[in-house]
Parts: sequence; structure tokens; C-alpha cells
Amino acid sequence: MNATTPDSSPESRAESRKPRVAVVFGGRSSEHAISCVTAGSVLKAIDRDAYDVVPIGIATDGRWVLESGDPDRLRIEGADRLPSVDGERAPVALAQQAAGTDLVVSEPSQPPRTLGEVDVVFPLLHGPWGEDGTIQGMFEMAGVRYVGAGVLASAVSMDKAYMKVVLAAAGLPVLPSVTVTARDWARDPSACRAQADELGYPLFVKPARGGSSIGISKAHDASELDACIEEAHRHDSKALVEVSAEGGREVECGVLQALDGTPETSQPAELRVGGDHEFYDFAAKYLPGEHTEIDIPAELPPGVADELRALAARAFEAVSCEGLARVDFFVMPDKSLVVNEINTMPGFTPTSMYPQMWAASGVDYPELVDRLIRLALARDTGLR
Repeated sequence: MNATTPDSSPESRAESRKPRVAVVFGGRSSEHAISCVTAGSVLKAIDRDAYDVVPIGIATDGRWVLESGDPDRLRIEGADRLPSVDGERAPVALAQQAAGTDLVVSEPSQPPRTLGEVDVVFPLLHGPWGEDGTIQGMFEMAGVRYVGAGVLASAVSMDKAYMKVVLAAAGLPVLPSVTVTARDWARDPSACRAQADELGYPLFVKPARGGSSIGISKAHDASELDACIEEAHRHDSKALVEVSAEGGREVECGVLQALDGTPETSQPAELRVGGDHEFYDFAAKYLPGEHTEIDIPAELPPGVADELRALAARAFEAVSCEGLARVDFFVMPDKSLVVNEINTMPGFTPTSMYPQMWAASGVDYPELVDRLIRLALARDTGLR
């Protein structure tokens, strides 16, 4: 795969045809289903009069296929009915051509057929092998423009342990934590427990490179720590053990780049989880009928809201992010702020916070999708 040549710039291509957008979703991570749901929302909202759209699914075994693009097939219909990519569909690949990178479909007993040149990829992948810089690196090597953060920002933000190091170095407040790898846990669990005990309970234990609250659990005391670490290690060989922000309010802020690269921030939103949910877990996020309330804008003193938005923009720039991000905070009882994490590909499901925050800030869903595509089309394929 080679870089797009000057003769095939987005401007010159736009004169002859609509830009072609490859919407890529699914993937090998535990967030496969959420990626499918996100893709369904984007496929439904994208302007087909402005763009040619090609839906590409990545099956759980890593195969790339040409998907149907039917948004209704990509909905969550219950905890036991999660959508997935159909890995038996026609395989698709990015193929090097003289003028850029084409999508080529191979079907049994049929010669390969070309779908045409890709102008921009919209990677709606969550978790490892998609949101972590791996697929972004492939697009960089191929000279393909894509929506969202680059390799470094994706990798740093995906790994919560390194994210904390980078944010703290930039002067942003983060919660104390320790990292427990599967190797350390197998070699010396007592030392790992001692490190966690020094933080004080309760503690949250998370897969360091996961999302959608999958694999996260709360250790109320030392007796629960082992089970929490083992649960996190089921999803990632690196677990993050973190101080619980007791009494903290969960408030999020969306960041969206302007066309000149300036990070703009949305109205903050507060999550209030009810029912049997002790924290904002997978069911509270995605399953219908769960007791999660959202306040947009969050009820915050003006000074706190302004500071939170400023910190969100600083976090975005600290990791060299591009396109979009959702920055999650805890607003502590004394009104101080702590950055929980930065998500470089936040969900676009109907209940996702990122599009809701921007809708409340005057950018509706179709406009948000269009702006992200235009941002990607406008950026360089080389070093930025």
C-alpha cells in the first residue's frame, strides 16, 4: 500500500465523484458488539447524498468482510442478543493501486471486484486492535485518511496506566493507582496485594486496555481484591487498580476539533446511576430499561463547569488527540476535579453520551458525523 498521490487529493476526487467513506466496525476486542451498535447509528445518520458509503465489518477472528450496512441488524435487542459481524460474508481488503488504495471484494467462484478508491475510513472500533493505534498505524502506512486520533494518541489513551502518566506529566489531576500484570500476579500476588492495600479501600479494578465497563469491578475491601484482579485479567493481562472517587460525581465532556485544529468543548453531562448499579457498568450504559439518568448540562457552579471544559481541552492536547474525544471526570465533594480517562473513540449508540452532549451544544448527530468526516478529509496523510 502506498501513500495517496497528489493527483488523487480529496479536492480533485470531489470534482468527479462523491468522497467514498469506508465505515469499519466490529473487531476482535470484547467490545465487538458495541462497535456494531455504534456503526449502526453512524450508517443510519451519514448523508448518502454527500458520500458513497461502504460498510466493512471485522469479524471476531479478524477477517474483513463486506457487510450489509443495515442499521437495524446492528441493534442490541437484549443482554443475550448482541449484534456481531457476519464473518461468512464476502472478504474485503485494502489493495495498493497506482492512484491510492482501493477496496477489493473476493467472492467464491468470482473474480475479484473493485469497489473503488477509499477517500476516508471511519473506524468505529472500540478496544484493542482498533482503538489502540494498531489499525491507525495500518492506515498511516497505506496513506489513507481516517477519522479520529492518530497512532500515539490512540495507544496512550487506550492504556489507562500510560494515560495517567501522560496526563499527570501535563499537570492534570488523576486518581492514584497501581498496575498489576498477569505476570506479576502469578509471580508474587502478595506484593501486588500490598501495593493495592497501600492505596486504601474501596478500589476499582479495570482491564487497563478495555472499555464499555467490561471487566470492571469494585473491591470494597481486601477480601474482594483477588476476584476483581482475576476478572480484569480475563480481559487484559494488565489490570489497573485505582482509588475509588468516593462521593465524586461522574461528569463527562465532549471535545471536537474545529477545522483549524482548535479543540472545542461541549456542554458537560452528569451521569447518575440508580437501581442495583453501584457504578456505570455495561448494563447501565447499553441495555434498555436500566436506571441511568443524565443531566445535560450538568448542574455545576459556573467556575467548575468552565474549569472542567478547559481541562478537557488540555487533556485532548496532552495526548496529541485529533478529531474527537470524550473526557471523563469526577467532581469531588470539595468541587475539585479529577480526570478519570480520555476516550478517543467514544460510543455513538443512541444512549451514548458524546453525541448527546454535542446535540445539547448545538451540533446534532448528522452534523457531528459530517464534521468528523470533513475533518479527516482535510488532514494530511504524512507527519502532522
